[in-house]
Amino acid sequence: MGEDVVTEHTGESAIRRAVPSAVNPIRVLIVDDHALVREGTGQLLDQDDAITVVAMAGSGEEALEQIATLVPDVALVDINLPAMSGLELARAVIADHSPTRILILSAYDEYAYVAEALEVGVGGYLMKTASAKELIDAVRAVHDGVFVLDRQLSRRLLRRHDDTAPTVGTLTPRETAVLESLVKGRSNKQIAAELELGIRTVEGYVSNILGKLGVTSRTEAVTYAISHRLVATPTDGG
Repeated sequence: MGEDVVTEHTGESAIRRAVPSAVNPIRVLIVDDHALVREGTGQLLDQDDAITVVAMAGSGEEALEQIATLVPDVALVDINLPAMSGLELARAVIADHSPTRILILSAYDEYAYVAEALEVGVGGYLMKTASAKELIDAVRAVHDGVFVLDRQLSRRLLRRHDDTAPTVGTLTPRETAVLESLVKGRSNKQIAAELELGIRTVEGYVSNILGKLGVTSRTEAVTYAISHRLVATPTDGG
C-alpha cells in the first residue's frame, strides 16, 4: 500500500506517520445485494480523495472473486447477502490470510451479530445509519488496523453490563497491551510476535484479563473493553 509520509511536530519531537494520498488511495470494495445501496455508498466514499472504490459486488461469491483478483485494502460488507452471508464471507477472507480488511456495514444491531463479527475477527462493525464522515473515518481507521465499533452499538453494549466497570488501572500495562491486541482481532500467535512474548505467556495474560473483567470468552472481553472504553477506539471523544 503506497502512502505519503507526513511529519508532525509536537514540541521538541517530530512524529512521522503514513497517510493515504490521492496518488495512493485506500482501495475499497463495496459488497451489498442492493444496487442503490452500493452506488450510494460509493458516492459517499468518493467525497474523500484518499479513498477510491475499485469494485462492487452483489453477493459473497462475487466478492470473493473480486478480493482474490483485486486485493482491495478494505471490503465494506453487508451482513445480509444471498447464499453466503457477510459474516461467512468475512470468515472465508480471514481464513485465507488475505490482506483485505473487512468492515461490516449493516442494518442489524443485535448483540449476536456483533459478537459473531468480533469472533470472526473483522476490522470493524458500522451501522448503515452512520454519517458520511463516520463512514469515511471508519474506512481510514480499519485500513490502519484499528478496530471500529459503531457508537450506537457501543452504547448498547455498555447497557448490557452492570455499572461496576473495571478501569484501565485494574489491568497491568502488559495486560492492557494484550487487551488492545484482542480488540484488533489478533490471535495469540500474532500477539506473541508483536509483543515478543511466548505463546504460554500470552495465554496467561488472556486468562488474567478474562478473570479481571468478569467475562468468559475473548469475544466478551472485546465487547466489554470497547463498551467501557478500557481501550481507545476511533469513535472515542468525537
